[in-house]
Amino acid sequence: MNKFEILTKYIPMLQENRIGVWVIDRENDGTAEHPIQMPFVNYYEMVRQFINDVYTFEEQNKDMELTLYREILKVNGIEWGTDDLENVDVSDLNAQCVLALVTGVVRAERFCDGVIFNFFKSGAMLKWLERLDCLE
Repeated sequence: MNKFEILTKYIPMLQENRIGVWVIDRENDGTAEHPIQMPFVNYYEMVRQFINDVYTFEEQNKDMELTLYREILKVNGIEWGTDDLENVDVSDLNAQCVLALVTGVVRAERFCDGVIFNFFKSGAMLKWLERLDCLE
């Protein structure tokens, strides 16, 4: 088993584009008796497992210092912003930088629902994992 297989095994699953669905409260009117629930993404099991595997990889590869993902991206000239991250040319990036992209997106989901959904839908996450697959 190669080092990145815990993550690259998701490549065929991501190509199927089965990520999840946005849940939007259309039943409540926003009154005190019927508050509107904030929209959220109901991720399919594959995405939940992917998130767990990203954290597992990070934990098992502390030498890669992925908790410093922002600094790793900055050193590689990548700004933290959705448009910038989605359009990064990964063809010359090393494994640590590609993994910093993945880690950053997974961690951002904790603060903003739908971040992972957007990066999966745009194809950016697939592109990153395919680059990682080339580096194995």
